[in-house]
Amino acid sequence: MFEGKVALVTGAASGIGRETAELYSQNGARVIVSDIDEEGGQQTTDVIQRHGGEAAFVMADVSRPSQCEALIEETLKRFGRLDFACNNAGVTGEQNPTAEYGLESWQRVVEINLSGVFYCMKYEIPAMQRSGGGSIVNMASILGLVAFAGAPAYVASKHGVVGLTASAAVEYGKENIRINSVGPGFIRTPMISDLEEDPEMHAQLVSMHPIGRLGEPQEVAELVMWLSSDKASFVTGAYYPVDGGYLAR
Repeated sequence: MFEGKVALVTGAASGIGRETAELYSQNGARVIVSDIDEEGGQQTTDVIQRHGGEAAFVMADVSRPSQCEALIEETLKRFGRLDFACNNAGVTGEQNPTAEYGLESWQRVVEINLSGVFYCMKYEIPAMQRSGGGSIVNMASILGLVAFAGAPAYVASKHGVVGLTASAAVEYGKENIRINSVGPGFIRTPMISDLEEDPEMHAQLVSMHPIGRLGEPQEVAELVMWLSSDKASFVTGAYYPVDGGYLAR
């Protein structure tokens, strides 16, 4: 499906990012795996290569514009083009109500989750223009549409991702660049491993999803694949939840 194409995935050292990178490869794309976690990112790369795919790891902190620029430059240097990008890198931050939320935590979450998406798109879009078009999928969250007490920075950053995605989609649609966002519910990844270790909290999280369980990383990655593919050729500026019915409650 993606033969001859090049995909970039940030936050690809584990969880949704790793699964997305692997699926891009399984569908024929060459993949740039990026993360600040060098060990995890290299593990993702190694898995792809062991299965016959072509991939390279490039370390980048998406909260730093210069590193995002260097990431795209390295992508073009290694593979010559950029067709798909999944801007997935993100952090949760501390759990505190707004008036008690730490300033450093606020800045860190917003810089990674929101500014990082902007920085990446700032350099991804020109690369895609040179390739004749492409598809960008930004990882938002169910909390890009609704609130969650004790997570003001995360909620604000993910709402911002949804709006930023729509704005960029309107700007670049005529240049054959489609830009969409995905809103996962609670997915079984390292990001929520601490919550899952508490049986009471785990049960509470499950109860929020009418489908009766938490999601799996591959279920999010499959949506990213569809949005990247020609099957979604008339889809841009959209927000797609993959949340087991969380938002329908």
